[in-house]
Amino acid sequence: MTTLANRQIARTRRRLHEALISLILRKGYEATTVQDIIDEADVGRSTFYAHYTGKEDLLRKGFEPLRAELAAAQRNATAKRSGDQGEILSFSAAMFEHACAHKHIYRALVGSRGGVVVVNEMQRILSDVVQDELPRVRHGETLSRDLAVRFVVGSFMTVMTWLLERKPKVTPADADQMFRLLVIGGIGSAVRNAQPKS
Repeated sequence: MTTLANRQIARTRRRLHEALISLILRKGYEATTVQDIIDEADVGRSTFYAHYTGKEDLLRKGFEPLRAELAAAQRNATAKRSGDQGEILSFSAAMFEHACAHKHIYRALVGSRGGVVVVNEMQRILSDVVQDELPRVRHGETLSRDLAVRFVVGSFMTVMTWLLERKPKVTPADADQMFRLLVIGGIGSAVRNAQPKS
């Protein structure tokens, strides 16, 4: 495939994804049809189906750039480490930044079928990212790696939801610090540090 053809494919996919997001913000996910998307993007139906199986597939595949962004954040954090020192779970700061930059989209999807797709896709991406980082962490024989991954992803999703729904003045950096305190430091440490000293 030529470079020109690759650029045309990327441009078409970007137009379709932008059309979907624009329609979600105006009409909501459920009310948006494939016909609405192709009209908004000004592409043919056959072109749409050459790339996607439906609007859910289009929404899901729109997360591929996020996966690449998180992988780059991990690589950068790993490059800054010296030996085994440095921060683990290096995806979190980039993910909080992304969520806050696109909070209008996340909020438009909450409670809709699209919201379920978004949450499932984010959990899948985050699980893959966390799996890549946790091998560097010693779990011991009593802690299942799968459980550790689920705990980290679940904790992240909880903090992100809290950030987007309840605390508009909290910055992504603040949210990242809270997430790290809870997951890496542990809730016991957070409670002990909050208690007044006698």
